[in-house]
Amino acid sequence: MIFSSDNWAGAHPAIAESLVANAQGYASAYGTSELDRRVEQRFSEIFERDVAVFFVGTGTAANSLALSSANRAGGIAFCHREAHVNVDECGAPEFFSHGARLCPVEGARGRMEPAKLEAEIRRLPRENVHGGQPMAVTLTQATESGTVYSLDQIETIGSIARSHKLPLHMDGARFANALVSLGTTPAEMTWKRGVDLLSFGGTKNGCWCAEALVLFDLSKAQEMHFLRKRSAQLFSKSRFVAAQFDAYLAGDLWLDLARHANAMAQRLADGITASAGSRLAWAPDANEVFVVLKREAAGRLQRQGALFYDWEVPHDLEGSLAEDEGLYRLVTSFATRAEDVDRFVAAC
Repeated sequence: MIFSSDNWAGAHPAIAESLVANAQGYASAYGTSELDRRVEQRFSEIFERDVAVFFVGTGTAANSLALSSANRAGGIAFCHREAHVNVDECGAPEFFSHGARLCPVEGARGRMEPAKLEAEIRRLPRENVHGGQPMAVTLTQATESGTVYSLDQIETIGSIARSHKLPLHMDGARFANALVSLGTTPAEMTWKRGVDLLSFGGTKNGCWCAEALVLFDLSKAQEMHFLRKRSAQLFSKSRFVAAQFDAYLAGDLWLDLARHANAMAQRLADGITASAGSRLAWAPDANEVFVVLKREAAGRLQRQGALFYDWEVPHDLEGSLAEDEGLYRLVTSFATRAEDVDRFVAAC
């Protein structure tokens, strides 16, 4: 009953096999191999246009490089107040951009409210040299609350960003989970809705260690080559990242893995809804389920072998829990088994 994080799950066998198969022989280094080029072309096919792809080792690196590429003197990027870039990356976006700041924006269930985003941007006019200047907007898809932005919501935020001449970045650590939740295409969820840069995650969805930064504006690619190298994210043997993505994207494996994770989350949510001793904090859209439990019950479940994290109550839910209750996050993955979900529900 391991629901701590999708980062705890191992690698899918097809991805492990691809690594082994590509470990033999020689291949040109630093992203110049035939395999690297083939996988980059596959990304362009998936997104229905030519894209620039930069393999990196972590989602934090992808997010930080994306924001650093948009940096300006006194730069400020706008994100949800509970976004991963704001609360879980140890200041890496600020570090990579040499001092840019993140401006938190309010919104329920992990999603920025467009009117509040607009207000925050207008609060920092570029002519006010003392306040700094807006440089980017970043949204998380799926969000840290396990919800997803609809296509219309993405387009609305993209329109706001464009109206202020700001690039829009999408943190897609759980990109596949959001994509299958919406039943849409990668193109429809990104550049067709105004997204300029994408952190494309694979590690949480069956890869060993594979993330990519995708640029939809090819004119920005040359500068990104230098930013990636300077940040120590240009791997000499990048074929081993490419090998993972090669298997991950083949035959839509990545989407199948995300569908399974989401289905297990829905199974978990349905079971909790039907139980007498627990309740959902809100309905999940992807593979993160937030549950309200009595603290005593949470302790009992953990003693029985269930692994999950307690979670800070979001600002929009403050005051909604009883004194003896806590908020807990349960995450499913491609490796989650239905029997483990059922065991957890039965023990609630």
